[in-house]
Amino acid sequence: MATLPHISVIVPTFNRGESLQRLLASLGSLELPDLIDAEVIVVDNGSTDNTEKILQQEKGRQNRFDLRVLKEEAKGKSSALNRGIGRAQGEVLILVDDDVVVHREWMSSHWGCHRDREFGAVQGRVLPGVDPHGRPADQSRLREYNIPIVDYGDQIRAIRGFTGTNVSFKRDVVRQVGLFNPRLGPGALGFSEDTEYSMRMRRAGFKIGYNPAAVVYHELNPERYGRTYNRRVEYRKGVSRSIYRQDSIWFKVLPDLVAQCMRYGIYRLLGKTQKAYKTEGRILKCWGYLSGKLGSSKLM
Repeated sequence: MATLPHISVIVPTFNRGESLQRLLASLGSLELPDLIDAEVIVVDNGSTDNTEKILQQEKGRQNRFDLRVLKEEAKGKSSALNRGIGRAQGEVLILVDDDVVVHREWMSSHWGCHRDREFGAVQGRVLPGVDPHGRPADQSRLREYNIPIVDYGDQIRAIRGFTGTNVSFKRDVVRQVGLFNPRLGPGALGFSEDTEYSMRMRRAGFKIGYNPAAVVYHELNPERYGRTYNRRVEYRKGVSRSIYRQDSIWFKVLPDLVAQCMRYGIYRLLGKTQKAYKTEGRILKCWGYLSGKLGSSKLM
């Protein structure tokens, strides 16, 4: 009788063949005790690039882990994740984006935190990686790369919510909380499937932890750099938020919008470009929320 894996790694992917190949190579270099079994499930969400060819090549190689490839026709990261979760067999489910590479102790750090702590979910650290030419990020302009950076320090601690780029769950969480909302996330409205799931976890009584040793490095993609991309992203986050939150427009959203506009003007006058960059995103998020609630959420 085959032994069920202890860990299932689930990778949703769409048209990032080369990035996915780098991720799979990093998974092959992991340090993991022999007693821990793992499977890697890649869910192709309708890719039209070379993703299918790359996955066929990877399945033909001698891999350290059982590599399974699934296809999900329903568009969106949440639908792809749900497909993978439904087929996963592990006691711990690790969800990881296709445009990162993992540290060699990434998997063992997720597993150890679930073994030793009472967290229902564990958020791993997300740090900037390198661009297509191998150049690292300019630390003075990190926000302008528009990547999800998660760094709460060097100690394991409790946090309120997770970012879906690098997170793991005990299987019992999925049994009680359910699957991701397919209306949210990239490929649907764009974002916030992780934020909404965090809220459901807290309501169900689960704790979310942060483990700095479970590190991934997010690639720097020039197509994501700059204000135009940031404005579009933050607007879509606001539209997504309008689905699962009921913030008062008159007493919360509009006052916050006015305050952020004032801060933005002050930061621009003072030459604080990074703070102005962040504040501009908050303005667009408020605007997206209003558009979603008022039924005029044409995406930017």
